[in-house]
Amino acid sequence: MNSVTEPVDSLPIPDTPLAVLQQVFGYQSFRDGQQEIIDTVIAGRDALVIKPTGGGKSICYQIPALLRAGITIVVSPLISLMKDQVDTLVANGVAAVYINSSLSRDVMHQHFAAMHRAEVKLVYVSPERLLQHEFMERLGNLQLGLFAIDEAHCISQWGHDFRPEYAMLGRLKQWFPTIPVMALTATADEATRQDMLSRLNLHDPLIHIASFDRPNIRYTLVEKFKAIEQLQRYVGEQPGLCGIVYCSSRKRVEEVAERLLSRGHKAAAYHAGLPLALRQSVQERFIRDDLDIVVATVAFGMGIDKPNVRYVVHYDIPKNIESYYQETGRAGRDGLPAEALLLYDPADVGRVRRLLENSDNPQQVQVELYKLNVMAAFAESLTCRRQVLLNYFGEYQREPCGNCDICLDPPTRYDGTEDAQKALSCVYRMGQHFGVLYVVEVLRGADTQRIREHGHHKLSTYGLGKDKSQEHWVSVLRQLIHSGLLSQNITRNMVLQLTEAARPVLRGETRLQLAEPRVVRVKAKDKSDAVLTRSEDKALFQALRQLRKELANEADVPPYVVFSDATLIEMARFRPENEAQLLGINGVGHRKLERYGAAFLAALSQAR
Repeated sequence: MNSVTEPVDSLPIPDTPLAVLQQVFGYQSFRDGQQEIIDTVIAGRDALVIKPTGGGKSICYQIPALLRAGITIVVSPLISLMKDQVDTLVANGVAAVYINSSLSRDVMHQHFAAMHRAEVKLVYVSPERLLQHEFMERLGNLQLGLFAIDEAHCISQWGHDFRPEYAMLGRLKQWFPTIPVMALTATADEATRQDMLSRLNLHDPLIHIASFDRPNIRYTLVEKFKAIEQLQRYVGEQPGLCGIVYCSSRKRVEEVAERLLSRGHKAAAYHAGLPLALRQSVQERFIRDDLDIVVATVAFGMGIDKPNVRYVVHYDIPKNIESYYQETGRAGRDGLPAEALLLYDPADVGRVRRLLENSDNPQQVQVELYKLNVMAAFAESLTCRRQVLLNYFGEYQREPCGNCDICLDPPTRYDGTEDAQKALSCVYRMGQHFGVLYVVEVLRGADTQRIREHGHHKLSTYGLGKDKSQEHWVSVLRQLIHSGLLSQNITRNMVLQLTEAARPVLRGETRLQLAEPRVVRVKAKDKSDAVLTRSEDKALFQALRQLRKELANEADVPPYVVFSDATLIEMARFRPENEAQLLGINGVGHRKLERYGAAFLAALSQAR
């Protein structure tokens, strides 16, 4: 399907927000806060909306766009995100277009003409395009209803993704003082929120901050050890499910993707250094369920509106909590069970810190180092992951969540004083000139040329730890770093050095509690079992997915534009027998009933 609006085919617009929600978008009731936001903006007031990924942000401006007079301009940072949103709107019978460099001159002129004839209700543009003099002149000749600024945290210097091109958006209120502005984001701490309000010049805005909790996402961390084997084991436990694996460098992306491909997984690499056509192909195949796994740098995902991503793996630690939250939030957007897995190595933190310190902007370095330290503290925490995550965003949850690795499999503690003494003594006797893995080799009595050349096989600590595994000693050394008994010298290739706090432990004056290492995650229950329990329902769900894929291919759209997994699961559970019952399923609106209802009712009938 071409994402050119088809105004003659658009649905008549109902006259109330709830009627639009039900008849156009196919949902029966509003989520928390949506009704107030929509009513406020329809009345012409500015708004700042902070809702988690998958929390229903788009509805908050799409419904006012349909009910306010004039055109709504949606500022979106990525071309792929615009196309996804417009494809979905057009599938629901809404007149919408996007304007960006991917369009031919003829198509762009068609879109401009439709705007001037008032045949469209929503126009998606990038901030750069919006602020071009020619485009602003066009807007001056149109009746405008609303400006919606997506990913609005990009305007803030305190945000995790500051973009200079967003900075000029503060002038919109000067140029169009009577047009309401809605700023939307999924991630913003208090400093970022205040900066957004100030820079966008919002006037007496409604400020809506939804819960940051994504209860369907299970947060899991394991200590990184032979990471590629850990990853292969993990994705092997998720056959046929869609996932994203984030790596910190292009080189690592390609290496990891190649290893997964060699094991028979439907995987592909994605990073900014690949040709545009290849990147577009990978993205399109993933959206259409022709790829299961994309291994990517953070360049991938911001423009992806794919609801059925079942897991996100961070092969390397993100630079800040906001990035971690945003990237893990790409899993489970359909509300079904999903998992976020982080492979953690403190040495990764040191490498990121070194990169950040090379910046020539001291103020920005200070902000970014603070955020990195918070991310490391999250990874090293032995309390509920969700509590730590929500606390960062100012949302205090008293009870542990019951859906993270700490809650489901609390760390086993033991008296680690003797282990600590062995490890600290070994570091000291080796002259404090070596890193974690080499110290572990000496502790375990490895017979290598390097050890013999340095004479470390003659040390009294050589082989002291041969009764325990490599994973065990790596974990011990990391915990000694976390506890402040050891430090890693960033300027000298992360060599280990004793701190003053190590002395009482070495002398036996202090006992030390350590945790058993966790290098293998506890398996979650099958994600589909959490929703569908009867085998016949599961079989019907798979049949409906196959039908959806066929219809999507015919229409040249991603499968979720037809119906989401959550909608198909409802169909499989409740088995509607007629159009009226099918309309009662969440995600089935009048236009989708018209287009796809007969095919799905036929499939449901065959299953009875």
